[in-house]
Amino acid sequence: MGSVSPGSLATSVPRPEFRGPVRYGALPLPSRYLLSPLAGYTTLPFRRIVRRLGGVGLATTDLVNARALLTRNERTLQMVETHPEDRPFAVQIFGSEPEIMADAARFLVELGVDTIDINMGCPVNRIAGAGAGAGMMCNTSSTLHLAQTVVDAVSVPVTIKMRLGWDASTLTAPFFAREFEKIGVAAVAIHGRTREQGFSGSVSLPGIRAVVEAVERIPIVGNGDVRSVADAARMIQETGCHAVSIGRAALANPWIFRQLAEWEATGQYAPAGTFDERLSLMMYQYSFLEERFGCERGLVLFRKMAHWYLKGMRVRKKLRGEFQSVCTLQEMTALMDQIRDEGPVDGNRTGVLSDVEVAVPRGPVAQW
Repeated sequence: MGSVSPGSLATSVPRPEFRGPVRYGALPLPSRYLLSPLAGYTTLPFRRIVRRLGGVGLATTDLVNARALLTRNERTLQMVETHPEDRPFAVQIFGSEPEIMADAARFLVELGVDTIDINMGCPVNRIAGAGAGAGMMCNTSSTLHLAQTVVDAVSVPVTIKMRLGWDASTLTAPFFAREFEKIGVAAVAIHGRTREQGFSGSVSLPGIRAVVEAVERIPIVGNGDVRSVADAARMIQETGCHAVSIGRAALANPWIFRQLAEWEATGQYAPAGTFDERLSLMMYQYSFLEERFGCERGLVLFRKMAHWYLKGMRVRKKLRGEFQSVCTLQEMTALMDQIRDEGPVDGNRTGVLSDVEVAVPRGPVAQW
């Protein structure tokens, strides 16, 4: 699926000095390139897609409400579903109550997860304002107690994803990383922005480096603004991080993990898939949804995913709009045939795709 012929043109990017293989406690990761949690997008069908393309070291679910997990909420249980090819597999949970988080972690271990990630970075007010997500950065003692309670509750590695701090005046990530290491957290992923920044501005590579230098043994995962192999090279070179986590760039280019693994091994990497290979990838993703939910429900769920595929592939706006109303497999197949025949609006069926816009909250962060 999306293979590249031996004669394909390869791109060279200088390689930095890599740290050794990445391990979360006793769990070895196949590569240092990880799929970030991304609300509404890093679903099981998409995780299976990037797994099949290769190069993924770990894939993590969208953030999951720990309390909803314990009530066996149907939608929440769907979020933590996995598949034999979706390994190693992590679930990211959020909450502010230590025992609830610990009980959710125990339940996830019963389901067979490989590692559990605590969300300490979500900036949205309904989460951060309730003391979860980025709100955990505002209370040192309760946050360390929560992390310790979860670590003590389970035998699998526990990791934490956080931001640099609440705002520019409280860059507490190095302190927290050092304390988390002491209580047995297996790894820390750091998004190089503060909560106050939200998703604006650029990540601070010096800020991530300060977190790397604050710990002795555990891996630090750099995250934010990595859209290409060259961006990953800069992240590793300038921060010294052990691994790189990628979200939005994987939506535009699901081949990026394979490209990164090729680059680390050889210094070169092959192009991403062509227009036609991306259409095939879309249909694979639909087939995973149909397998789980049936045709009708699968189509409804697929339309959201198809929108960012087709937009990034520069498909004519009218055809993208028509895709959002397909209701039957026959309608979708006919429209896919038309899209395949027509190709991208610029006629370039092998060119690099434009960035895919994933909606993020707008306006002042305090009002999110």
